[in-house]
Amino acid sequence: MRPELFSMGPVTLHSFGLMMALAFVTAGVVTAWRLKRRGIDPEIAYGLLIAAIVGGIVGSKVHYLLVHPEQWRTATFSGRGLIWYGGLLGGALATWLVAHLSPVRTAVLADAIAPGLAAAYAVGRVGCLLNGDDYGVPSGLPWAMSFPQGSPPTTQLVHPTQIYEALGSLVILALLLWVLEPRLHNAGSLFWSYIGLAGVERFLVEFVRTNVPVALGLTQAQWISVGLMVAGAIGVWWVESRGTPADFAGAAAAASPGHGTRAQHGRQDG
Repeated sequence: MRPELFSMGPVTLHSFGLMMALAFVTAGVVTAWRLKRRGIDPEIAYGLLIAAIVGGIVGSKVHYLLVHPEQWRTATFSGRGLIWYGGLLGGALATWLVAHLSPVRTAVLADAIAPGLAAAYAVGRVGCLLNGDDYGVPSGLPWAMSFPQGSPPTTQLVHPTQIYEALGSLVILALLLWVLEPRLHNAGSLFWSYIGLAGVERFLVEFVRTNVPVALGLTQAQWISVGLMVAGAIGVWWVESRGTPADFAGAAAAASPGHGTRAQHGRQDG
């Protein structure tokens, strides 16, 4: 665990901030790679990345302040006090807006983004591990860890749930690329699969997190996870049964320089 990597005068490089930056870069690189494989201009990924950064930070901060309104004075402009689900919603809304304005079908872009989200989440959780936050309940397992400089600090051996989540997200990435994508037929299904799988991962990890149950023995994050799982399942069913196949050739033509307006080429969202 190393919250601070180095200091130079008034400037301190925090491991959490560095890993968050790398997480966003990872999302952008993976999304650009996925777009290029589909014959779509990968430059679109950079606009989506900027939207995800702004929307994610604002969303995660707003979610934190809604949960902890007493800390609005100290946490509003600090580097701490971020909640992943708020970041997911804020980033998704901002990214959807940019995607909706692009010449490529929103569903096609969403499928390209999904693996990037999984990879970025794994990188971001490494930042949580280095910073010593979001750890679990006390544990006697051989791989249990303590976080004496954590947020908050603890000398007890606890579940390193940051590692669990990073590994879980890598499993989701593998499932998306090598199990689900070859079997799904319509644009948008891969994205909804990610939403559902992300809900499953967080729901399970919450059983060894320190969060307090709010209803029926489940934490707030678990109830949100249930919503994600339901939304993911319904989304995949709806898109696969009623959606349209991903027309990558048409998407590539629509995104090429000098192409006409979306209305002229029949852009459809899915």
